[in-house]
Amino acid sequence: MTTQGQEPADPIQARGTDESEWQDWAGWNALPEFTLPTMGRAVVVAAHPDDEVLGFGGSISLLAAAGMDLTVVSVTDGERSHPHSRVETPESLARIRSKETRAALAELGAAEAEIIRLHVPDTEVADHENQVATALTEVLTGATLCAAPWTGDIHADHEAAGRAALTASGAVGVSYLHYPVWMWHWARPDDPRVPWTKAARIVLPHTALERKAAAISRFTSQVSPLGPEPGDAAILPPEEIAHHLRAAEVVFR
Repeated sequence: MTTQGQEPADPIQARGTDESEWQDWAGWNALPEFTLPTMGRAVVVAAHPDDEVLGFGGSISLLAAAGMDLTVVSVTDGERSHPHSRVETPESLARIRSKETRAALAELGAAEAEIIRLHVPDTEVADHENQVATALTEVLTGATLCAAPWTGDIHADHEAAGRAALTASGAVGVSYLHYPVWMWHWARPDDPRVPWTKAARIVLPHTALERKAAAISRFTSQVSPLGPEPGDAAILPPEEIAHHLRAAEVVFR
């Protein structure tokens, strides 16, 4: 329980860093630019439907525009995003978020992307990490690139999905990138908890950024309230979305 004047113990539930602080950060220019591949197949792993768009959506747009084959792996169905909702059940949320993913990928120019759902229970990825790694090893065979949530994102599902993807990528010799999602919320510029020396920027042209913004808006169940009760509140309010609408995405190599 949080007393008045204290931040919650969970950094994701805390107030977070305002996007203006990140915009004013002098460290952006120190991050080298990363060039995405233009041939082969890319596998993008998401712990929950929308992670891939928030953290890597602009890059997905660039990969699709280059003619890369794309596979998106949703480890969970994101069915527990609103555990106290009286409007939607976990089953209905799983169906909604599946449709949102397909619509978002279409906005990114990746309507033909293959979507694989592992149906691991939301919030329980760590308990199924070996199973996820085994599934991803098969999916990644023959791929050119794997992108997955950062293993230090301070979200148990993100970290476990990232570890499983790292294990699978190593097993089949596929190049690997981590993308952060919640880091922009709990971290601060020059935060020592972040491996900045391993970070790089993927610069997004205006068209890719527009596509990403449109894709994020497709996740209505996450960016808008499901209903009037507190349990139906938006998971991604505007101040959170702002972190993901910059002209560059950051990855860790």
